[in-house]
Amino acid sequence: MNPSPLLRGMGPQLPAQCRVLVLGSMPGAQSLAEQQYYAHPRNRFWPVMGALCGFDAGLPYRQRVTELHAAGVGLWDVIGQCERQGSLDTAIIPASEVANPLPSLLASQPSLRLLAFNGNKAAQAFRRHLAERVVIDHPALQYLTLPSTSPANASFSQTRLLQAWQALAPYLRP
Repeated sequence: MNPSPLLRGMGPQLPAQCRVLVLGSMPGAQSLAEQQYYAHPRNRFWPVMGALCGFDAGLPYRQRVTELHAAGVGLWDVIGQCERQGSLDTAIIPASEVANPLPSLLASQPSLRLLAFNGNKAAQAFRRHLAERVVIDHPALQYLTLPSTSPANASFSQTRLLQAWQALAPYLRP
């Protein structure tokens, strides 16, 4: 069996006044290849966020990111590097996980109110690698684990995802 490749994630995409930071686990193969968060055409992140923030999910990538930033939303991942075959979170080799330097990023974001995890894997990786330090350093920060927008999460319809992700609405800028 071939060894799993070492993958390196992407940098954070943050607005000047970030209120919500959506954290995934590790970008999938297509996202890494295109250097665009949630690039897989069946990932429902952009349609969900477009509905919540009032923009067309079909806009070019840079414009979608600009719209997210206007709503006070930033993007990053908990895991900065890992070994994985394919794109599934279940294929990540836990012993290979190296967390992103989230504590230092959070220290530079005084307007941040919420860490929203896109799926259980992101929340689990955060708890395993970062939670103890982040919770101590940022006691007022809120945390929310949301259902994954990945196409692998077929048990959630688009409607059900949108209902769950509505929990972000109080944190978004109008």
